[in-house]
Amino acid sequence: MAEINIAVPQEHIGGIFGSFDENIKALENGTGTQILNRGDGVRISGDENGVRKAERVFRDLLKIAAKGEQVSTQHISYLLSLSADEQQQDVGDLLSDVVCFTKAGKPIRPKTFGQKRYVNLIRNNMLTFGIGPAGTGKTYLAMAMAIEKFKKGEVSRLILTRPAIEAGERLGYLPGDLQSKIDPYLRPLYDALYEIMGADSFQHNMEKGAIEVAPLAYMRGRTLDNAFIVLDEAQNTTQAQMKMFLTRLGFGSKAVITGDLTQIDLPRDQKSGLRQATELLKDIEGIGICRLTNADVVRHPLVQKIVEAYEKNGRTEHESMDRMGDRFTRRGTFQRRF
Repeated sequence: MAEINIAVPQEHIGGIFGSFDENIKALENGTGTQILNRGDGVRISGDENGVRKAERVFRDLLKIAAKGEQVSTQHISYLLSLSADEQQQDVGDLLSDVVCFTKAGKPIRPKTFGQKRYVNLIRNNMLTFGIGPAGTGKTYLAMAMAIEKFKKGEVSRLILTRPAIEAGERLGYLPGDLQSKIDPYLRPLYDALYEIMGADSFQHNMEKGAIEVAPLAYMRGRTLDNAFIVLDEAQNTTQAQMKMFLTRLGFGSKAVITGDLTQIDLPRDQKSGLRQATELLKDIEGIGICRLTNADVVRHPLVQKIVEAYEKNGRTEHESMDRMGDRFTRRGTFQRRF
C-alpha cells in the first residue's frame, strides 16, 4: 500500500474535483486509487503503480487549472491514455501554445499532443495533411491557423473549400438554387469563421474578396498565390480532383488538407484522392502528414466511444473480408452471385 500527499491551492480544489467530485471519481476509477480532499491538498492511496499514475495525472491537472482552463473528465481520460513517450512531454508546453483568440477572447490551443504536432506541422510546412476521425480538431485548428496568418498579414487571402459530394442525398432533389444547395456543405467552415473572426469582420472581408468559401470545383484553372487554403473533407475528392487542387498552389501560399478516411462518400468505383496523395507525397520535403487518432478527440466523451466502436467494427469487417479471400484462394474458384 502506497500513499502520497500533494499540496493544492485552495482556489483550484473545486475546479479539479469537478461537479459532485466527478473528475476525481474518474481519476480514482482509472487508477484504482482513493483520493481524499484534505483542505490544503489531497491524499492519494492505493497500490504503488496506481498512486504513481494518479500523482502524474493530478499534477498535470494542477497545471491545467493554473492556466485558467476548466478541468473536465475528458482531460482525465486523455491524460490516462497517454503513451510512455507522451508522458515525458510537459502539459504546460501544450497549454502555452495558443494559436489565436476568438472574437469573444477565448484562446484556441491544441488540446492533445497529437493536435500540437499537427499545429507545428502547419507552421513548418507549405502543405500539411491532417487525417483523423471526427472531433479531433482537424478543420477547426486549420481554420484558426489560417485566420491568424491572415490577421498578421502573412497571407492576403483565405480560401476555404470542400468537395460537394452527396452523402445519401442528391443535390438536384434539394430545394433552392445552386448556391443554396451548396451552402450546407460549406456551413462548418462558415461557423468557424464567425466564431473566430466575428460576423462583421467576416462579412467585410468576404465582400472585398479577401475570404472565399467555395466548392472544390471552383478551384479549377486558377493559381493561388499568397493565400492560405484549407481543403476540408478531402476524403471525398477523386484522384483527379486532388491532383487538380495540389497543382493550384502558388508562391507564398500555404495549404492544409483535412479528411477522415473512414467516412468516404465517393461511389464505389472511385478511389479517394486523399488516400492516394498521402501515399505518393509522404517522403517529399515541405509536406507534413499528421495522423490523429481517437485519443485526440476533443468533443463529448461519448463521441470518442462512438469513434472507437466504429474503428473496432471496421477492423472486424476487414478481417472478415481477409478470411473470405483466403477461403476463395484455397478453393481456387469464385462464384459470382447474380
